[in-house]
Amino acid sequence: MITDPISDYLTRIRNAANAGHRVVTIPASNLKKEITKILFDQGYILSYKFDDDTVQGTIKIALKYDNVTKKPVIKKLERISKPGLRKYVGSGEMPRVLNGLGIAIVSTSKGVMTNKKARQENVGGEVLCYVY
Repeated sequence: MITDPISDYLTRIRNAANAGHRVVTIPASNLKKEITKILFDQGYILSYKFDDDTVQGTIKIALKYDNVTKKPVIKKLERISKPGLRKYVGSGEMPRVLNGLGIAIVSTSKGVMTNKKARQENVGGEVLCYVY
């Protein structure tokens, strides 16, 4: 039994990228689907596909690598808010990741979004993870 599905999601992506895999398959949930869409929109992954062939469904993510160095585009995936210690921020204290070069994924009352979009819409929420 997995007690923290978001940490499991991030760990699977991190491990697949470090091992040099092209595709990683992850059990689906609505929150994981939204995080996947954000990673794709921000250019951290190549593509994704939602398969609803099982009861829970799966997410297939094609990882993105640098053409020259063959290193993964995602340098670090860091879980911030954990089940034992939730991290909430208001719109005024929204975190800046790597001085604006990375993103923070935030779960707000208006849905899951990046820290930049949350700042524009003037909403706060739970900081799920940092990506850079």
